[in-house]
Amino acid sequence: MTRTGVQCRAMKLATWNVNSIRARHDRLLAWLAAEAPDVVCLQETKVEDSAFPFESLAAAGYHAVTLGQRSYNGVALLSREVAQDVVRGFVDDDPDEQARTIAATFRGVRVISVYVPNGQEVGSDKYAYKLSWLQRLRSYLERTCDPSQPLALCGDMNVAPTDLDVHDPAAWHGAVLCSDAERAALQRVMDWGLQDVFRAHHAEGGLYSWWDYRGVALFKNWGLRIDHIFTTATLAARCTACTIDRATRKGPNPSDHAPVIAELTDA
Repeated sequence: MTRTGVQCRAMKLATWNVNSIRARHDRLLAWLAAEAPDVVCLQETKVEDSAFPFESLAAAGYHAVTLGQRSYNGVALLSREVAQDVVRGFVDDDPDEQARTIAATFRGVRVISVYVPNGQEVGSDKYAYKLSWLQRLRSYLERTCDPSQPLALCGDMNVAPTDLDVHDPAAWHGAVLCSDAERAALQRVMDWGLQDVFRAHHAEGGLYSWWDYRGVALFKNWGLRIDHIFTTATLAARCTACTIDRATRKGPNPSDHAPVIAELTDA
């Protein structure tokens, strides 16, 4: 039971950077039908809320809550059940025009979908924005959440936490997505009270969630693990499996990211 008395029931939880819900609409619907997740965190929807495909998702059996933005960014939560306590953005004193975080409660679990800034290049203004954004994420957790309660932070974090998450650590050393400062900033977020449930189930390397569109990156498995499901300890104890759906990266017109899926038992 949670502190509010809501029973925490079994859940199939997924996160996927779809890199445009318009471009990936049909693939998303097919994937939902095949995988039947209970809750899905989406990133880079790249549409304003008025253009989000609520109707087709409802026909597929999914409610949706969104924080959209034209052409860029955009996050959403899809669910079999109606979302509770929806919060959009960081709700702090620093307004941000970039649509990058949305949270809601499902089956007694607080779920947060985030799209962390890419950072573009180490030392750039966008890189500084990324580091400050991750600090705001840590502050957001401190203000609004409780690490003793079931919570999942999911999304495209745009950080490979360790060299085990990089196909060629030497080539990526010090580069954006893999720099020491980014890894430290993400670790500070996790130090709030989060665990990497994928890594808990997979100690080995060579498992990635993103591959460049260019060349033979997917075929050669030249990838990075930058899409994550991080949970509080009480939820990590309920996670029986966590996988990357690499097959969804294949075929015509894919996103450059693959979904990450966690299986959670009843509390």
